[in-house]
Amino acid sequence: MMSLEAITFDLDDTLWDNRGVMARTETGHYAWLDEALTDWLSRRGESRGRFAERYPLAAYQAARGRLAERFPPRRGDFSWLRERALVELLEAFGLPRSAAWLWASAAMGRFHALRLDVAPHPEVEPLLEELGDRYRLGAITNGNLALHRLALCRHFRVAIAAGEIQAPKPDARPFLAALARLETAPSRALHVGDSWREDVLPALRLGMRAVWIAPDPPPGALPAGVHRLAHVRELPALLTDLT
Repeated sequence: MMSLEAITFDLDDTLWDNRGVMARTETGHYAWLDEALTDWLSRRGESRGRFAERYPLAAYQAARGRLAERFPPRRGDFSWLRERALVELLEAFGLPRSAAWLWASAAMGRFHALRLDVAPHPEVEPLLEELGDRYRLGAITNGNLALHRLALCRHFRVAIAAGEIQAPKPDARPFLAALARLETAPSRALHVGDSWREDVLPALRLGMRAVWIAPDPPPGALPAGVHRLAHVRELPALLTDLT
């Protein structure tokens, strides 16, 4: 077995629990928009009713889905979908296009601020610190988290936001981009992630080894080159066994 030179990590639900973060972010930025827009219109003497009453959160989500169908290359660029869905709804609400873009941009600013409210598992910081001394580390995510604004970013030589390059995982391109920038071959790299479809399978197809973060064991045997861990904290012990 060839020695490892690089390790790439998925972020959401691998280095932290993302479910609560996304729920708060989804409702929080939309509620902020509704409240701020209502106040702004009131101060201007305009009465249009409440934006979120005419277009509840489900309407916003449906608008994003329609955009993803109309623009397949953008289906994984969640920030693009969100902002343009907001523009469409705000224009339908009666705002001129320039104001719709300004308010959509402001709402996305609120979204990204809330999206940063992640809590990495306590073991993640020392784990990355230790691994960074031995391996080249990279991050590959389908999420739209502004990783560069987190202290954790300093551990990664490369961070690939797959949706923004219009190639969300399981597309091979974000993996290939990370490997190229880490200057390592797939056979000398390991990818760590929680999704079988978006992390494990594409890594295997490229000839990488893979660690699947899955609390429950699978019903059958795993393919060669795949290792299941219940939690990312178990990674150092696995690497010791592999070397």
